[in-house]
Amino acid sequence: MARSVVQYVCQECGTSHGKWSGQCSACAAWNTLVEESAGEAVPKGMKLGRGRELELVSLEGDSKFTARRSSGINEFDRVCGGGIVPGSAILVGGDPGIGKSTLLLQVVAALSNQVPCLYISGEEAVDQVRLRAERLHVRKAPVQLATATNIRDIITTLQSKNAPNVLVIDSIQTMYVDSLDSAPGTVSQVRACAQELIRIAKKCGLTLILVGHVTKEGMIAGPRVLEHMVDTVLYFEGDRGHQFRILRAVKNRFGPTDEIGVFEMTQQGLAEVANPSALFLAERSGDISGASVFAGIEGTRPVLVEIQALVAPSTFGTPRRTVIGWDSGRLAMILAVLEARCGVVMSGMDVYLNIAGGLRLHEPAVDLAVAAALLSGLSRIAMPKDVVIFGEIGLSGEIRVVGQTDARLKEASKLGFSGAFVPKQRKSKNNAHNTLKLTELVSLNELVAFFNTFETSFNQKVKTA
Repeated sequence: MARSVVQYVCQECGTSHGKWSGQCSACAAWNTLVEESAGEAVPKGMKLGRGRELELVSLEGDSKFTARRSSGINEFDRVCGGGIVPGSAILVGGDPGIGKSTLLLQVVAALSNQVPCLYISGEEAVDQVRLRAERLHVRKAPVQLATATNIRDIITTLQSKNAPNVLVIDSIQTMYVDSLDSAPGTVSQVRACAQELIRIAKKCGLTLILVGHVTKEGMIAGPRVLEHMVDTVLYFEGDRGHQFRILRAVKNRFGPTDEIGVFEMTQQGLAEVANPSALFLAERSGDISGASVFAGIEGTRPVLVEIQALVAPSTFGTPRRTVIGWDSGRLAMILAVLEARCGVVMSGMDVYLNIAGGLRLHEPAVDLAVAAALLSGLSRIAMPKDVVIFGEIGLSGEIRVVGQTDARLKEASKLGFSGAFVPKQRKSKNNAHNTLKLTELVSLNELVAFFNTFETSFNQKVKTA
């Protein structure tokens, strides 16, 4: 007779263990192992039955590609690759209260004018969803609502005659399968619920949108296999102190990754931002030291954003290094290069770095803009207000070429900038941005010399006066 197998599953990473221990051996998390039943094991000596032979097909088939559905919200469609794909599964994660439910309610309200849409909430009552719809002015949209947490009831509804074409589950951590003896939100429940929903979505050709909670580290809670099961993973980012929200694609089987959509949180919901560069630079002051304008690329979109740095003498034995919106390890590397290769000593200074607007930057092209902001903050000399800057810094102090230079310069020219500090290009190009005065840099010492020239001329003027 088959015996029941008990395993202990880590609620952080999903790793199974044969016995309980205080720390997970895979992710090193403490007190995260929970006992779960793994079903019945195959008795010793019993062989599995013979399976059926698979039907093999060629790579070139006669099936037609399914057209995407446009929601009408251009920023959302951009991140999804031009619209949502029927039969796909989309996972949306973000901090609590950042606006995930608001965004998806606006999306299904726009899509409901084209196809039947169903919004199932496991966290809120129907009246609560209606109150949000009233605030967003979408209450008259033909969206079907339901509150449920049992996956068996949801699948039975989806297999009825009035099945929807778009389904939103808010959230996957509240759903449960009654055949599993574990609480909702555990690794086994999240994995089983997502698997059943994705299976029915692929079978019926409906678009499934799952809302996922995130951990304190900002990662989607539950098993990491959840992100592998879905077709698209979107993160909704933002700081509650700012009105801007960033929808970022980190995985997309039907479009580019690292694409972003920019929204502004208003009293009537999320409003699209067609020109993020102008919005991020709206409150910029031109003659302030410790600031530079970085021309970056987010996905396929060029974005101009202000880098702010404050350098002040430290009153403690260990200087502070505070970074908001960027990698703190990258800042430590640039400070080390400035001191070792350029002779700029900041070991006794507190350094505060901020990316204005609440945007989080990831590409290495921001290195040169950060170095310029640090040098400007240290020397109290403002960068020219009509100049953008970008480039990657190597450990030897060299400035490396980055991609999509033309797109960055075109965006800067469109917003009225007249100059740019760029890495020295391998080949000279006759681009359409010849109105910009380009200053090509080979090493970081050239940028340091730029500030030294301003400081020398300023001292001469003071002595003359």
